[in-house]
Amino acid sequence: MWSELHRIVSHHPLVRASRSAGLLVEEGASSAYTDLTQELFVQLLSKNRFEHYLDTEMTDYEIECEIGQIELTNLLTAELRKRHPESYRLARRISTLIQSSSNFRRFDTSGTGDEPHRRLADRVYGLSEWADGKRRRDSHDVEQRVHIIPVRARDTRMVGCTGDSQVVISNSDLEDLIVSVLDAVDSPADVRTLRSLVMSRLPVMDIYLVPLDGDDNDGEGNHFEPVDKNENPEQGLLRRESENEAAGFVDHFLENLHDTVRGKLKQYNRILGVLWHCYLSPTQSTQLEVAAVLGVSDSLVSDYRRRIETELRALSFSQVEEARRFEGALRQRVRELVLAGEETEVAV
Repeated sequence: MWSELHRIVSHHPLVRASRSAGLLVEEGASSAYTDLTQELFVQLLSKNRFEHYLDTEMTDYEIECEIGQIELTNLLTAELRKRHPESYRLARRISTLIQSSSNFRRFDTSGTGDEPHRRLADRVYGLSEWADGKRRRDSHDVEQRVHIIPVRARDTRMVGCTGDSQVVISNSDLEDLIVSVLDAVDSPADVRTLRSLVMSRLPVMDIYLVPLDGDDNDGEGNHFEPVDKNENPEQGLLRRESENEAAGFVDHFLENLHDTVRGKLKQYNRILGVLWHCYLSPTQSTQLEVAAVLGVSDSLVSDYRRRIETELRALSFSQVEEARRFEGALRQRVRELVLAGEETEVAV
């Protein structure tokens, strides 16, 4: 029985994904599979599943299907949900949206219905407006292109049965983000890659609490202090260099925006207002609301957004951290310019 359970665990498709997610020990595949087999055995025993298999006279094939498709899958997903709650919820929401929204369609099927079955994570999706023969880009190119998408602000509204979970991002905004990511990478992508790209542009916080002290009550034994997370001198120097580099990117970006309106002060103030209210402000506003605030037409706001996104796509960052520092520096600079523009003219 043990060897058969171990075989099911070793060949289960979710086990490899669980190892990469850090849910299993990393000393080696053998010990990881053994620990998981033991946990699965205890779970089946506590639920009296072995007795049920005998009473119902299930065949070996039926038992293996139930264990692999239900019991082991539930065991792994429960651990994943516990350790990475926000990532788990967002991954499911992204998968649901790309399957249900008319903005997306599959690119790995001919529609004849005779293709081999693919797991959801391996299915390839893209924008519905793309042609069938759309070329797929390599993973490195895709990861570089997605950096032009700014990290979205976190929606801190509380939801859930117990009200202890935050929205992070609404479904409509999440769908817009998926469209923006696909438009930026300009390539169909499998669901696993697409989920990773989208969540890289979201401020996801997965909190998993673990005790810092042992369970010994006699006060003896080794005592460990948590690692000092404060910034050391080298990290401080690197941070300041990154901030200066981000400020340089901001200056160059704002100069390009100034050039797109041919240096006209009134238009420059307006495009800064669109940049702030549509992309950087913590207050979520629709395009119509932004047009009303700025006293311009909806079509003009749309045109300014197109110019802004063109300049954003022209930026090139080698790491996600650089893009995040650029976003923070840009938010601070534009906030100052917008507030100053309400009283005096903004000078480039």
